[in-house]
Amino acid sequence: MGFIWSLIVGGIIGAIAGAIAGAITNKGSSMGIIANVVAGLVGSALGQALLGSWGPSIAGMAIVPSLIGAIILVLIVSFFARKL
Repeated sequence: MGFIWSLIVGGIIGAIAGAIAGAITNKGSSMGIIANVVAGLVGSALGQALLGSWGPSIAGMAIVPSLIGAIILVLIVSFFARKL
């Protein structure tokens, strides 16, 4: 049950982080909720791998590194999508 709860909370936080990253970079207006969740979760993993897990944390996800990672991910994806 704890694993399912972590996925639910992680998905919600991922969606929020992806939406905020898209709003900050002005690249997320066409992204749907699924893309926001994926960008948030992958960005969270990327941010915590690069920056560690400092700052406030919810359900094992550090908020600040997760947001920074999601922003980096959205910028990288939008750069390569523009090239295509």
